[in-house]
Amino acid sequence: QVQLVESGGGSVQPGESLRLSCAASGIEVRWVTMSWYRQRPGKEREIVAFITAGRTIDYPSAVKGRFTISRDDAQNTVYLQMNDLRPDDTAVYYCNSRGSSTHWGQGTQVSVSS
Repeated sequence: QVQLVESGGGSVQPGESLRLSCAASGIEVRWVTMSWYRQRPGKEREIVAFITAGRTIDYPSAVKGRFTISRDDAQNTVYLQMNDLRPDDTAVYYCNSRGSSTHWGQGTQVSVSS
């Protein structure tokens, strides 16, 4: 059984940073594409970062230069470092794995406000 457990969300002020973690079990993150998505209030879920098995990484323009995805194969965990957070980054952030099947975590709330 695959489980993805996110942690690290919280409430911060604009300009601050957070690091989200996605601990995986039932799969090995090194062999699949791992992604972070977010769902902002009133909007559809959107991708904010991905890392492939071969460590190809990309981001949409909205977060490029501020967010960094990384993977620790020994810990079987994927991270999302988020810097210079803005109110528009407020969302529920989800971890996703895509291999022979697709799996989602339960989400972690990130709130950015002054």
